[in-house]
Order: sequence, then C-alpha cells, then structure tokens
Amino acid sequence: MNQFAKEIGERIRYYRLLKGWTQEQLAEALDSQGTYVGRVERGEQNLQLQTLEKIADALQVNVYAFFAHKEPLDSYQQDEWIWKIILMLKEQDTSDQERAYRVLREMFH
Repeated sequence: MNQFAKEIGERIRYYRLLKGWTQEQLAEALDSQGTYVGRVERGEQNLQLQTLEKIADALQVNVYAFFAHKEPLDSYQQDEWIWKIILMLKEQDTSDQERAYRVLREMFH
C-alpha cells in the first residue's frame, strides 16, 4: 500500500467526518459508490488530481488541506463531547465560532 495515498485518504476521511457525512454521502456528491470512497480513504485507490479537486469541492475544503499535517481524527473522536462541540462549531460562521471561543475561554481561565 502506498503510504502517501494512505495519508491523503486519512485526511479525506477526516474532512468527511468533520462534515458529518458518510462514505455514501461523499460518493453521491462525486457520482461514485461508497466502496470507492472506502478504498480511497484506506489508501488502496490512487487518485488523479482532478478527482482530488472534486473531493475537495464536495467537502468544501481547499485541495491543499489534504497535504497539510492534521491532528489525528481518532484523538478527537475518543471524547464524545469534544467531538460534538467540534461538529457544532464547524457549522457556525466565523463570528459565532469566535464568540464561542471567548465564552469557553472565560469559563475555563
């Protein structure tokens, strides 16, 4: 298995889950099948740049996000409450995210 393809697949999975989508929902956005998305996420399927751009568009991220180092998603998912907060904040606009941060900072400092 190609390590680079596996890392890209893990980042695709990260952004898919952050969006709250199943593999099937991403596949539908790509006019593909869930099994294809599964192979991509496991690094078993090599991607063309055009396909990677299509995935980035579907997930509403910049294609460069798939090449940037990210915290492993599993570390967030292990704590249900942190994961719920992340998903809730992801749906908000920037000003509401900043306001939530200020509230949390005030509560815990």
